[in-house]
Amino acid sequence: MTATTQGGWLLVMALTLPAGAMLLAFVAGGRHARTISLAALGLWLVIAFAIAAQVQSGGAPLSYVIGGWQPPLGMALRADGLSAAMLLTGAVVLLAVALFGRTPYDTPRGAPESRAAYAFWCFVPALAASLAAAFLGGDLFNLFVALEMLTFTALALACLDGRPSQFKSELRYLLFALIGSVLYLLGTGLLYGAYGTLDIALLAGRTRADAPTMVAGALMTAGLIAKMALFPLHLWLPPAHAGAPAAASALLSGLVVKGAFVLLLRLWFWVLPAPFVLGGASVLAALGATAIVVGSVVALRQERLKLLVAYSTVAQMGYLFLMFPLLAAADAETASRAWLGGVLQAISHALAKAAMFLGAGLVAASLGHDRVNALGGAARAMPVTVIAFALGGLSLMGLPPSGGFSAKWLLLRASVETGQWWWSLVILAGGLLTGGYVYRIVAAALSAPAPGCMARPVPRAQEYCVLALAVASMLLGVLPLYAFGLVRVGAP
Repeated sequence: MTATTQGGWLLVMALTLPAGAMLLAFVAGGRHARTISLAALGLWLVIAFAIAAQVQSGGAPLSYVIGGWQPPLGMALRADGLSAAMLLTGAVVLLAVALFGRTPYDTPRGAPESRAAYAFWCFVPALAASLAAAFLGGDLFNLFVALEMLTFTALALACLDGRPSQFKSELRYLLFALIGSVLYLLGTGLLYGAYGTLDIALLAGRTRADAPTMVAGALMTAGLIAKMALFPLHLWLPPAHAGAPAAASALLSGLVVKGAFVLLLRLWFWVLPAPFVLGGASVLAALGATAIVVGSVVALRQERLKLLVAYSTVAQMGYLFLMFPLLAAADAETASRAWLGGVLQAISHALAKAAMFLGAGLVAASLGHDRVNALGGAARAMPVTVIAFALGGLSLMGLPPSGGFSAKWLLLRASVETGQWWWSLVILAGGLLTGGYVYRIVAAALSAPAPGCMARPVPRAQEYCVLALAVASMLLGVLPLYAFGLVRVGAP
């Protein structure tokens, strides 16, 4: 039976603090909404750090039984190493994006309140609450509700400017998300009918390899990969990024898709029976490998910077699925290495890709466009931004000493040790292709500006937010592997 552990109240605070800040910002409005949101996100980072520290020091997950009612009658919040690490990553990225948004979504004293600024400072803490629900939830239906909260919050942020082109691209995102939700909900209905509960801890070890469970697993997996934009269900992601503000793109690529990824891990390695996992893991990895190659090749052909970075997200998400067959077919030590590599890839990607999207937004604001072939002079006008973009690209390429290098090296080792050497070829090819499109951008930014091209200055504070995220993605690779013991707490 699940019981409330010491420190479990932190999980409640992680969920209620940003939700309360969202309601308070909605009522206060104007400059007060910005102050409330920034203060709440700062406190949320402290809470996330406290949860991670307590999980790592105790070597066991935290839990909180809501209302004292034990599952399956009640609900429980749980934080193992995966939840704590992703919650801390989300807190870092959200605070950096919020600090980045102080300039474009400011309400000067005496000026009328703009709709975009008001919505931004209300929905950013709402996104934090949604992430907390997605990472800490212990029930498959409540996790579905958390994913819906993430979807609609991300949609609102992506449509802040109110342009018709934004609504068209975001409606495609909504369509894919709703189809994924229907498939996932059908699967949860089948599981509930078969086992009488949707609590992950109660389902673990109980599920059978029968037809209802297999169909439920397939439906739920299809719904989640649609929300994650895994190839070939990625068609919504590039247009959604092309029209969204830079801050929204950073959150959508860095964090929102990670909610579905964490739930997919819970489903496959805690809930579904071993025959399903062993039989389907290679299929997911094949889709991931295809995403790496196709997404990288298409990114190389893009003429717009934001679209290039968006297709890079399609490719980088593919690496997360290479861990599935490695976990399914490995011994305990190799499986632990593959698990750490996959989670570290998710964390380093969140930091690096958020930095790259914010950097792309600054480049477009300075030059007035984001055409890759006309980025000349960008490095002279905004060297901090270009350096940060290059550092994020190095992490995506998997070059040392970045977090991306540590993640891809762990996955590569696990693929060789399990005899699945073909996945290592995909990892190496993906790194080379990533180097190609990162070089295109950096080389164009370092070239001389075109005649008559004038780059406008951008706020230094925004540049430093971008640089902080990029440096964080690099510092992950400097840490020794034993420093990531947190990720192994409660691992399957």
